Amino acid sequence: MSTEKMAKRAGTKKTKMNAAMIWGAAIVGVFVLVAVLAPVLAPYDPYKMGIPYIKPSAEHLLGTNDVGQDLLSELIYGTRISLFIGIFTSIIVTVVSLTLSLLSGYYKGAIDKAVTAITNITMGLPDLALTILLIAYLNPGKLSVIISISLTAWTGTARILRSRVLQLCEMPFIKIEQAIGMNDFIIMIKHIVPNLKDIILSRAALSVSAAMMTEAGLSFLGLGDFGAKSWGTILHYAFYQNGVIRNYYWWYLPPILCTSLAVLGFMLLGYYGAQKAKLVKNA
Repeated sequence: MSTEKMAKRAGTKKTKMNAAMIWGAAIVGVFVLVAVLAPVLAPYDPYKMGIPYIKPSAEHLLGTNDVGQDLLSELIYGTRISLFIGIFTSIIVTVVSLTLSLLSGYYKGAIDKAVTAITNITMGLPDLALTILLIAYLNPGKLSVIISISLTAWTGTARILRSRVLQLCEMPFIKIEQAIGMNDFIIMIKHIVPNLKDIILSRAALSVSAAMMTEAGLSFLGLGDFGAKSWGTILHYAFYQNGVIRNYYWWYLPPILCTSLAVLGFMLLGYYGAQKAKLVKNA
């Protein structure tokens, strides 16, 4: 392949990466802004009851639910809960995965075998069934949802990071630092972790999207935190109060669209991070 064709292909790939980053950041940015400004943007108190089943109108842009709560206000406040659960789950998943991958990839031996065994066993378990089981034994609430999802979602990230840590540990600059007696913790923090940042950001973004989808699914099944408004709980009540059968599309479509868009935004950011990590690795 000629140099010109290779340069053209690289330029096209970089353009796609930048487009993914721009669109992903724009979508996520809008949802973050809505979450922060929820008290200002919401036209009503999402818990205030009124006339039920009002169709979309100038007074209620998305209508009302079965107890007369404004659906637009619910949707806006639901952004906070859905993002909160997604982001905090991602933080836990990232910290656990990074810690285990550093210990496993750096020290190898018995530690690596133990971490690999735990990872393989956890990956062999059905994620959704285990998450449902954990929530059933924990007190209902956002914290139990975050913990339950986190305990089953860390394995993929841990395997990818461990593989990269093993590669980095064979690099000459790491070998030199080990030979001169530099502290292991300093080597990990100052020299290994910075070389993992693109993978970490990519997997963190994908973890947010996965957690948001899982939370929506759990809430739809009746296992979420019903003391708080989330897109999943809105969808749950729309289904169980026959909103779908009655074709109250203004009730069930908005949370589906919001969840899909938010997931798409984080997945685009994850794609950008993954492609950037490949470029750095191949450089």
